[in-house]
Amino acid sequence: MADSRQKSRAGGLRKSGYHHGNLKEALVSAARVLILEKGPHGFSLIEAARLAGVSPAAPYRHFKDREALLAEVARRGYAKFSDSLETAWAGGEPDRLTAFRRLGHAYLDFALTERAYYAAMFEAELPPDGDPAFHDAADRAYRTLSTVTEGLKGDDPAGQSVPPEAVFFHIWSLAHGAATLGRSGGAPALSRHRMLDLGVEIYLKGLGVTS
Repeated sequence: MADSRQKSRAGGLRKSGYHHGNLKEALVSAARVLILEKGPHGFSLIEAARLAGVSPAAPYRHFKDREALLAEVARRGYAKFSDSLETAWAGGEPDRLTAFRRLGHAYLDFALTERAYYAAMFEAELPPDGDPAFHDAADRAYRTLSTVTEGLKGDDPAGQSVPPEAVFFHIWSLAHGAATLGRSGGAPALSRHRMLDLGVEIYLKGLGVTS
């Protein structure tokens, strides 16, 4: 059964990718399939070539190694991720907190529906001095999240001002944690968004941002 599924996937990839002369797209599609099956560290460039229906040497026309292929998958993921966040934020309308909560749901939705992209983005452990295009795409997403949290300033229970960058990383950690629990089966499907909402609500109350 597994072999038949693999053959079916490979056939689909060949039909939509390489046979139309789009080797790069076929390899990215193959990588996304393999990431879901084995994780971002669990496959080789040769396996991606095999699934895409091309020779073992063909990927090197576009990617010097598996890491470069993962960087391209992650770059595309970050671009799509940023689009989702910016659409959800919608300039902070109708008010900043409503838009903020809407953005949190968009974060979760992306993590749960684009699992291969999300894994490449956050689990591939790509080097900080790697593909500039990947890092530019990641920076765009971080800037969006950072801009959103800049207006959520407050004080901790001791009355000390919490730096904006701390708010950014705390909120991001809440969203990432809810997404990771959901993806690993650690939380029922209907509870993930509520789990994030409650976490953010408690955190913002603690800062005095909301009452």
